[in-house]
Amino acid sequence: MKYYDLKNKNYVNLNDDSKALAFAYNNVIGRFFLKIAISKMIRNPYNKYMSSKSSLKKIDKFIKKNNINMDEYENQEYSSFNDFFMRRIKSDKRPLENGLFAIADSKLSVYKINDETAFNVKNSIYTVDELLGEDGSNFKDGYALVFRLCVDDYHHYVFPDDGKIIGTKRINGKLHTVQPLSFKKYKVFSENTREITMLDTKHYGKVAYIEVGAMMIGKIVNEDIKEFKRGEEKGHFEFGGSTCILLFEKDKINLNEEIIKNSENDIETIVKLGYSLE
Repeated sequence: MKYYDLKNKNYVNLNDDSKALAFAYNNVIGRFFLKIAISKMIRNPYNKYMSSKSSLKKIDKFIKKNNINMDEYENQEYSSFNDFFMRRIKSDKRPLENGLFAIADSKLSVYKINDETAFNVKNSIYTVDELLGEDGSNFKDGYALVFRLCVDDYHHYVFPDDGKIIGTKRINGKLHTVQPLSFKKYKVFSENTREITMLDTKHYGKVAYIEVGAMMIGKIVNEDIKEFKRGEEKGHFEFGGSTCILLFEKDKINLNEEIIKNSENDIETIVKLGYSLE
């Protein structure tokens, strides 16, 4: 697939193909096994295995397959694959640039929220109300920023500004993959399990911060805090690709026109935590 590399200002092609996922989502038999795979009957034992010492043998192969630069991460011993997956990056490897910045390592898409408080993701219409499970009319004419984390990304995410938390909720749902191939058949962001935090921020007004769980485990772990600083860690995901969505009100942010243009053409932008989005 084609992506835009924000740091190097060029387009790159990355192989995101997964024969297993394609079979699961595009084949009748595959969809039967998909229902089993995302059920608790499979997820719970798998979660237990990935948190066990036996899963340590998967780490080296995973690093090699995904070309992960371990020099960026703190040197530590891991108790399980999941412990490795939640590894912490060295403090100087994700400096925060000025203004609005990427809140996670991810592939970013941005969408204008229309007068009906809806936006279009690959021909699926999402309303803010269904994402939040409540009225989202204050986000009319604002922006939705979708940060799609892949398995090789750093799976911690941070706050975009100083502020305080004014509300939280959890909506239980499914755990579909957040790979684009699933978007054609399922409204992933409004069907998957998600946690929603309403923020009152210093520079951007009211912001909705949504974490979306994904296939297999995709566990969302948020810090128990009421007030926060710009760049302070909000939480992390356990094993599985995942997504963070930020909803901004009208005229609160200025976005890089290249990111907007690429999103309009269904091209995601590769970002790292801290990259300026302006």
